[in-house]
Amino acid sequence: MVLTSALLFGASGATVGAGAPYVARFVVSALALAALAALVGESLDHVGRHLRPSATGLLQASLGNLPELLVSVFALRTGLTTLVQAALIGSVLSNLLLVLGVAFLSGALRHGTQSFEPEAPRMTVALLILAVGSLAVPTLAERLDTPAARHASGLSEVTAAILLLVYVVSIPFWLNGGLARPSGPPSAATAPRSSPAAPGLPSPAGHGVRPVGTWPLRTAVAVLAGATLASGAVSDWFVSAVEPATRSLGMSEAFTGLVIVAIASNAVENAAGIRFAWKARSDYAISTILNSPLQVALLLTPLLVLVSPALGPAHLLLVFPPLLVGALAISSVAVGIVIYDGEYSWLEGVLLVALYAVVASAFWWG
Repeated sequence: MVLTSALLFGASGATVGAGAPYVARFVVSALALAALAALVGESLDHVGRHLRPSATGLLQASLGNLPELLVSVFALRTGLTTLVQAALIGSVLSNLLLVLGVAFLSGALRHGTQSFEPEAPRMTVALLILAVGSLAVPTLAERLDTPAARHASGLSEVTAAILLLVYVVSIPFWLNGGLARPSGPPSAATAPRSSPAAPGLPSPAGHGVRPVGTWPLRTAVAVLAGATLASGAVSDWFVSAVEPATRSLGMSEAFTGLVIVAIASNAVENAAGIRFAWKARSDYAISTILNSPLQVALLLTPLLVLVSPALGPAHLLLVFPPLLVGALAISSVAVGIVIYDGEYSWLEGVLLVALYAVVASAFWWG
């Protein structure tokens, strides 16, 4: 992964330095961004193996969505608020529908109908529905022309602060064990960075017990720092190529954020969740997949709203296009229904992927 990331980073820099067409810069930087996202996740995993579980959880919660944060920061500095809004919602949608659907397909087609402990996923979905409802309020206030519509900025900031507070107060709950844990510890080779009982808060192998192949702490920290710096540079190159490249390709800014940016910046969670389902580790698959949208909804989005005034001309508000909010609400409810009974089939996977395709298609034109 280190070598692949380095090669793609070099290729992305070369396309910029050589003045390559914007489409080439866009494609190569998107691939580099996905590889660096995976490298950030891998290095966080190795750093976490040297720390206590609680410290690892806080580290992952803070840095797990770092590549997406960097893309959003550079996009806001350029004034691409539509891209950022679409990317944030797209991260939630791609995990809830596309990745979870593909995981259900891969697991159920190979092993038949799969069962899992439903308590923790239900709590995760409940938190997501709370976040979706909160994100919808500023949009409804604006679209319905209520008195609050004249204070969209203030309402967005208050909502963002409340969502961050919910995220912070939920951390001790998950660190203390949450609702349930899957039976039997995973092997060192397949253990996910996130515990099914702790959305957004990983649980590494026991403190003092390091799996074979763990990087030395100094190496892990150095790789994490290097991947972070490289992600910053690639994010800048990616954002600078977005507008001219999407015009050439005939894609809208909204579709680019909803699909391309969202999938590229969440590559590591996407691959890990599908891999666990393929190995019939249903609890870990569902936890890994649902953790990322929860962090985006309760941590990353509110944080960007609060810091956006200091980043440049674009102030990110929680006033989204109604179709985005509607798609988010429908997706959250659909996932809640699917996971409620504690089992899934391949047909449920097909339904989730189909819903994602319909939503993505609706934003191709803008």
